[in-house]
Amino acid sequence: MLFNSTCTKPDRRRLLCASLLAGMMISLIAVAPPAAADSAQWRTTLPQAQALGSGDMTWFGLRIYRATLWSASKPFDAAQPFALQLSYYRHISRQRLVSTSMDEIRRLSRAPLPTATLARWEALLTSAFVDVSEGDELIGVYLPGHGMQLYDRQRLLADLDDEALARAFFDIWLNPDSRDNKLRQRLTGATP
Repeated sequence: MLFNSTCTKPDRRRLLCASLLAGMMISLIAVAPPAAADSAQWRTTLPQAQALGSGDMTWFGLRIYRATLWSASKPFDAAQPFALQLSYYRHISRQRLVSTSMDEIRRLSRAPLPTATLARWEALLTSAFVDVSEGDELIGVYLPGHGMQLYDRQRLLADLDDEALARAFFDIWLNPDSRDNKLRQRLTGATP
């Protein structure tokens, strides 16, 4: 019909616009991000979880990420399953995430950890983490008696069957000696 000589000029314009609009819609559908349900895949593990608190982690005034703690327990009980969602404001390499996590795990440990344990944990975190950029999310889910699962917006990245690593990892944010005690209090709902 586009090339039919009996088609009037206004009809051709309408048909052309409709064709372009249909093409744009098809291309948008083809590149659309996963549905919201996919981005919250971790919620199937903690269906009753609610956000307890959130806050920004800053370093010398720079916003690094927004952290949100999710749990079905209120008040917060670190012995129950929970999730920590980190929404990043900037690019951070996988290696930087791993090295910073390991530095904090060492710093917060009550006693020196065996070298073999630290090496195993570093290897597990390296295999689990990914590079992140502005707008990316990582969600860690603590599963007592098992360990932790790590998700991004699209999928499960890793299922780490090491409860000691999971406790040490989440202590980075939840230990009273964490780098940002105000953030810890906001996460756990201890302050409004």
